Amino acid sequence: MVWLWPLAGYFAGSIPTGYLVVRILKGEDIRNVGSGNTGATNVGRVAGKFWAVFVAIFDMTKGGLVVLGALASGVSSPWVLALTAVAGVIGHNYPVWLRFSGGKGVATSFGVLFFLDPLATLIGGAAWFLLLKGTRTVSLSSMVSLTVVLISLWILGSPLAYIDAALFLVALSAWRHRDNIRRLVEGTERKTGDPQVKGPPPKDN
Repeated sequence: MVWLWPLAGYFAGSIPTGYLVVRILKGEDIRNVGSGNTGATNVGRVAGKFWAVFVAIFDMTKGGLVVLGALASGVSSPWVLALTAVAGVIGHNYPVWLRFSGGKGVATSFGVLFFLDPLATLIGGAAWFLLLKGTRTVSLSSMVSLTVVLISLWILGSPLAYIDAALFLVALSAWRHRDNIRRLVEGTERKTGDPQVKGPPPKDN
């Protein structure tokens, strides 16, 4: 029965928060506007800062609560908890409800990792905040801060399952940000506060 938790994690992560918010507020498919991504950053471009924060918090919570539920039910296996956490992020990135086209999973990654190791995740969250303030680049801040969580887990002596889960999430984040990485190298990545670019969304996975 404990192996049902990863399945629950996937379906909870699949809740398409950003898509639903923009569909309800604007009557639009967020995949066809802004960057074409369903995550909080694109929601902010389309619907405003308040709704970006709302989506980010919800996306963190939806995966994290399943991990918390597993812990509360008595699941003690680090590997089951780690798989539940990873499944939540996979659900967000590849939601069954949107034909497996979702977000990049950063907020959900932080949400699930928090319930695996709160201190390591808070250290990563602080890194994200400082990097965003310094660079105004969400993609760079997101990828580096997840790496900080990974390193913090290792330094703090977290279970190997948690470290492996974080390593997978860092790699998954890099894959989902591959177009952002290309633009970072080219010097064309959008920064927070830049004016909205009109026209069809760029190819941004």
